[in-house]
This record gives sequence, structure tokens and C-alpha cells, in this order.
Amino acid sequence: MQLLFVRPEIEAPSGLPMRSILTSYLISKNFEKHESSLHTSRIATILCSDSKQSMYCQMLCALLQRTRFFEDYWKELCSNIRRGQLSAWISDTGYINSLSMILNKPNPELADLIEDICNAKSWEGIIKKLWPGTKCIDAIGTGSMAQYIPMLEFYCGGLPLYYASSEGLLGINLKPLSRPCDTCYTLVPNMAYFEFLPVHENNEEERSKKEVIEVVDLVNVKLGQCYELVVTTFIGLYRYKVGDILKVTGYHKNAPQFQFVRRKDAFLSINSEKTAEDELAEGILQAKLFVGQFQLQLVDYTSAVDISLIPGHCILFWELKMEGSSKSPELSPSIIEECCYIVEQPLNFVYRASRMGNSIGPLEIRMVKHGTFDALMDFSVSKESSVSQYKTPRCIKLEEALKILNSRVVGRYFSQQLPGYKTLKWKLNKSM
Repeated sequence: MQLLFVRPEIEAPSGLPMRSILTSYLISKNFEKHESSLHTSRIATILCSDSKQSMYCQMLCALLQRTRFFEDYWKELCSNIRRGQLSAWISDTGYINSLSMILNKPNPELADLIEDICNAKSWEGIIKKLWPGTKCIDAIGTGSMAQYIPMLEFYCGGLPLYYASSEGLLGINLKPLSRPCDTCYTLVPNMAYFEFLPVHENNEEERSKKEVIEVVDLVNVKLGQCYELVVTTFIGLYRYKVGDILKVTGYHKNAPQFQFVRRKDAFLSINSEKTAEDELAEGILQAKLFVGQFQLQLVDYTSAVDISLIPGHCILFWELKMEGSSKSPELSPSIIEECCYIVEQPLNFVYRASRMGNSIGPLEIRMVKHGTFDALMDFSVSKESSVSQYKTPRCIKLEEALKILNSRVVGRYFSQQLPGYKTLKWKLNKSM
């Protein structure tokens, strides 16, 4: 089972058609003849541009041949299987014709089995129960996407997670069963020519314009140092900055091994500070551990800055649910206010000093209702983003996207304490 989606073709100013490499592959004769038979999804369910109908039909195909989307639609999917009929809102004729080949008669036994599994008190390990033959999970687990790993582990019930990258094949994880926090990659020199720009984490964006940054070759990187990856490829990219910040964590024989740290330039800035993606992710991780004690689960999050007031402050948009349920929880203000404080603790010295000097206001968490981040994804897809490569942006600056988030806010909470100069990680780990 693999959920695949195509993107609409666009036209370049020269008149030439443009499309993503994945779309080109999916519409090719090679995929139709040789690869499509290896997937549970019928090819017509992959090739239609309506992402919601495509997702629904691909999920139905997978169940017939034995997941937040699944949480929302499992009852309707079971009804389709029980009756042997597709839902009326699926209007694409390609989908209807494809599904008719396998959804050709009522199957109440399978529908009852799926309903029994889904009606269980907890959905822990549900993937192995629905698809007993599953061997592993293929997912992106680096950077901001790492926050989804606990959710995957909950649903997968111990299945090994393999990690893939949408940016291209640059290196290999020689220990594919390692935990996400321990995952590192060995770059393979015949895939591209790799160079590295040293990154000084404390003042990366404030280097003097006169400073000459020396590019480092693969053989000259230093253990413990962070670098921005630069590639020259066979297809014509010359010294292309990928935008990934990597850290040298060790060696495999003589080959350096790298750990993904963060994306370059992914930061919030209110005053003179710059809050990087990995700093915010660390605070979010600690807050997730805290709310987990109350059977709460963070579905997704993003951030923004509000400088309409003085002092300006950082905003987090959070969507929470009860563990094992899709229902929105009843929230205690004191719990979310404590989360605000926890998130601020790992942030950089300049941020915390600015908070104590009142040049930055208290961090705010705006709780949003169920389905908000689905709406944000739908908005991005409507702007011709790819569903298969969509990642929730961790810093929102686009006004239209902010309107979507703010229109679904159900509660606002502010940090009630000033952040100290020590992180809260030790305290949390000791208490759990």
C-alpha cells in the first residue's frame, strides 16, 4: 500500500509544459505496465487531480485488499464495503470505473471485521491489525517531521520505520532500524559532488559581508561541526545549496556520517533574536512529553509572530486530541499555560534575555479546532502544492494561511512565567 498523487501540469513562460518528476513517472507507460500492479491503488485513483477523492479511493482499495484521514472516514469506508457501492460524492468516472473492478459485491464479513477493529478502545497497533502482512513503514522522519514519529509508533505497534527523503537520493542510513534521534546518513560520493559551508550556529545570519566562507570538501569536514550541504549533480546543478544543515556525528570506516539538524533560514524573529527550527522543535518535544501525562496528543503545530502590539510575541497554533480518539479534548488553562513556559525554555539566550527585558512578550498558544491543519493542507494544495510532498510549514508568514488558522481558534493561552537560563528537559525526564 502506497498513497500516490499527481500534480497539475503548468506552463513555463516559454510555453513548455512543466510538471514534477514524480508526476512524470506516475503518468508514464513504464509505471502503468510494470509498477502499478505492485500497488493496492488502481492507477485511475492515483492519476486524478482531486486529492480528497484520490485519498478516499486509495484507502478503500487498500482496505478491500487488505491515519488521520482513516479516523475521519472509516465508518463510511466500512459502509461502502458492506453495500458493495461507492459513496455518491465520489464523482470522478475514472475512480468509479476502477473501484467497480474490486468493489463489485457486498462484503459484510470484511466490513464487520474492520468495524470491530476500529471500535476497540484504543487504536494502538491498528495498522498491523488492519494489514497483518505489513513489514515496515516508509516515512520522512527528519527535521520538523520528526514530531510525527511517536504517532506512527503508536499506530504501527512496533513495526520498524524506514526513513525516506523527498529531496533526492544523497546518502544511506546504514542502520535503518535505529531510532529517529539516532539516525545518521553516510553520503555516497558517486551520487553527486558534495561540498560543505561551515555554519556557526550562534551567528549564522550575522556574518560580516566581507567574510569569505571557505567551502569544505567531504574529506575535510570536522567531527561535531555543522555544515550547509552544497551539491553539484550530473543533471547540471552547480554548487546548489540544498538548504539542509547537517552535523558530522561520526564515521563509517573513513566516510563521514551526518545527522540532519534543520532547514536553513527556518526561523522566527521578533526583535533581534532568531529562533531556529530545531530550537522550537526541542521545546515542542518537551511540551508533548508534558501533555502526554494527561492523555493528550499533539496532532500538528505551526508558528507565527505577532508584531501588531508592543512588545511583539511568538504564536504557536496547536491542534490537540485525546489519545486513541479524534475528539477535541476539554483543556485546563493551567496545562496549556505551562506548555507555553516549557516551549520557551530551550530557546536561545537572546530570546530569553529579551523576554526578561520585556522586549519580547510572553509566548502564546492558540488552540485550533479539529481539522484545522487539514484545511491548511487543502489551501496549500489549491495553490498547486503536491499532496505527496506536503509538509506542514513550521513558520507561517502568508496572510491567507494565517486567516485560515485564526478563523479556527478556540482558545488562547499565554506563558505566565519568565523563562530561565536552564532548560526544563532534566526536570521533565526525571518526573516521568
